[in-house]
Amino acid sequence: MAKKGEKAEPSEQVRPGESEEERADRNLDELLQELRIAIPGVQFLFAFLLTIPFTTGFTSLSDAQENLYFAVIVSTALTTALLMGPTAHHRALFRLQDKSHLVEISNRFAVAGLTMLAVSITGAVLFVAGVVFDGTKVVVFTAVVGSFFLLFWGVLPLIRRASIRGEA
Repeated sequence: MAKKGEKAEPSEQVRPGESEEERADRNLDELLQELRIAIPGVQFLFAFLLTIPFTTGFTSLSDAQENLYFAVIVSTALTTALLMGPTAHHRALFRLQDKSHLVEISNRFAVAGLTMLAVSITGAVLFVAGVVFDGTKVVVFTAVVGSFFLLFWGVLPLIRRASIRGEA
């Protein structure tokens, strides 16, 4: 949320005839809709990762591969917690007239959750590539995936954000 004297983010701007409460409701609805898209993918990744130890090939993994697997499963669990955090907060704060705080904290959870999701997916690619390939291919495939997340989820949105703020 914009502080007094600062320009609000475009999605935070009050629409004609929209009250602060209506804006908070709209922002929360938009955020929850976005999370509804991300959460099933995280759940699918988490479920897939949970099945791996029960496969016959799991016992042949190196210590480094087992450690990477565990790091990926932990990062996916943290992703799940962060992306579902707004729902838990909404339930805990329901009807307490604290929607602006809920929008602010939920946005932070969503950004952190998406960051962790990029880490989790990149780590899963590294894990699978390390099992399937050797050497250079592992590095190349993982670097390409990580670079795409960095570009599409980080660099391009931040460039556009700076451009919009520069126009204001």
